[in-house]
Amino acid sequence: MLSALDRRDRPPEEAAAAGLQGFAVDKTFLSSLKGILLETELALTFIIFICFTASISAYMAAALLEFFITLAFLFLYATQYHQRFDRLNWPCLDFLRCVSAIIIFLVVSFAAVTSRDGAAIAAFVFGIILVSVFAYDAFKIYRTEMAPGATQGDQQ
Repeated sequence: MLSALDRRDRPPEEAAAAGLQGFAVDKTFLSSLKGILLETELALTFIIFICFTASISAYMAAALLEFFITLAFLFLYATQYHQRFDRLNWPCLDFLRCVSAIIIFLVVSFAAVTSRDGAAIAAFVFGIILVSVFAYDAFKIYRTEMAPGATQGDQQ
């Protein structure tokens, strides 16, 4: 039979507080380089979404989708919740997120600038800035987490 310890005879307040501890935000992550990169990507993606909404609504879905994907990664990393999914290769997923965003925003930005609308040109400028931020993020991910063998080989 089950003992009293197995039944988790806790008061409801303690049980609720213990369940929410997994969603505590790590403030040191938000001030780290990766956190700042994700916050910058999120802000620029939102600005591009607003520019596309004001000018060419056909392209706003790409910006909105990337906004939600970046928001999900920021939430998972800031709460350390990604560590619960240990079977997923998070550096590879993050690298693929960056590479796919680079391709999507390059195509959408150059397609939007052809309309010669003021908001579309602003979306193009912010898109190029965002592509450079995503490229730097992808470079940092690849260099620090995906290719550690290359740095060890250079030291020998």
